[in-house]
Amino acid sequence: MTGSRTWLITNLLGQIAFGLLAMTICLPSMQEWGAIFQADQAAVQLTFSAYVVAFGGLQLVYGPLSDRHGRKPVLLLGLALAGLGSLLAALAPGLPSLTAARFLQGAGAAATMVIGRSMVQDQFEGAERTRVMAWIGMVLGLCPPLATIIGGQLHVRLGWQSNFVLMTCLAVLMFAAAWRGLPTRAPMPPTGNTHWLPAMGRAYARLAREPSFLLYAAILALSTATFYAFLAGAPIVLRSYGVGPDGVGWYIMCIPMAYIVGNFLTSRWVRNKGERRVMQIGQTAAVSGLALLLILGFAGLKTPLAFSLPLILLGLGHGLLVPPSISGTVGIIPALAGAAAAAAGVVQQLMGAVGGYAVGLVSHDGAVNLGLLMMGFTLCALAAQWMLHRR
Repeated sequence: MTGSRTWLITNLLGQIAFGLLAMTICLPSMQEWGAIFQADQAAVQLTFSAYVVAFGGLQLVYGPLSDRHGRKPVLLLGLALAGLGSLLAALAPGLPSLTAARFLQGAGAAATMVIGRSMVQDQFEGAERTRVMAWIGMVLGLCPPLATIIGGQLHVRLGWQSNFVLMTCLAVLMFAAAWRGLPTRAPMPPTGNTHWLPAMGRAYARLAREPSFLLYAAILALSTATFYAFLAGAPIVLRSYGVGPDGVGWYIMCIPMAYIVGNFLTSRWVRNKGERRVMQIGQTAAVSGLALLLILGFAGLKTPLAFSLPLILLGLGHGLLVPPSISGTVGIIPALAGAAAAAAGVVQQLMGAVGGYAVGLVSHDGAVNLGLLMMGFTLCALAAQWMLHRR
């Protein structure tokens, strides 16, 4: 691999990882926001859901705009908004203003995810594209544990605002990297005098007529809902086990680290076993991990390790499942790669927001309720995968 190719992949990895870093770095602080802002847990969870809704919803706009006007300008706009949102979050005097700032932060970060995926479609093909998606998955797997460990330490030492100051600086850094290091894709020539809004509607209507795209997107969305329910619920469950903000990241890392291994295996297995077989193995591992978690929970084992260790299988399964699913969404209609990445992304994030918010509606004195919620999403993803493979 040439140096320019390596730099391109590294740059894309950084851009795609930015949104997940911004999402998760403040999770340890959420344990204490209720006391700091004198709010209930549902209101605190809304800060997470606000980010996720914006992170998903704006992808619907960024994707078609990047198809029509080029990738880089849209990406730079998103990074500027994410930096502004991060700065406003650091300065927020109360929970409502923090929720609004998180919404703006997510709205900007949405561009990094959808443009990054679209650029992978632009620059790579076939099995190579799936391998690059697997490498991206490895990096994304590192984001939650690293972000929560760093975020917890910053919270304890410098206060919760320091996490948002760090994300403001990273937004500036990624803006410079995108400006200098990413290629400028020529926009699609407009069809007649068609306004971009009807063109966007036609692109999504075309994708909606593809059953395989819808099923790939459903698998991604339901798997994301499972993971986001874990991210939002794990700090609450761990608090009931006596784990504070500075220790949350060490237990949260079980899924992401296993997810990295799963992505590595995907990059090795996809050529020999094929995407369908890899996805089947992944879903089997995910269901098995959650079943073990529930068995231990119903048996009364209320310890951090009894909660985190079974989820290694879930992370491994998602690492095998997600890269082929992402590759499937953007590869069905290559000319609409931006719109496909956006549509899949928004469904992912909206379902993730549902998963994250649902966590705040039930009690978590132990892992059983969280495990049942995650199992429900996973079984729905299994049903979508069965329908996809029947086709």
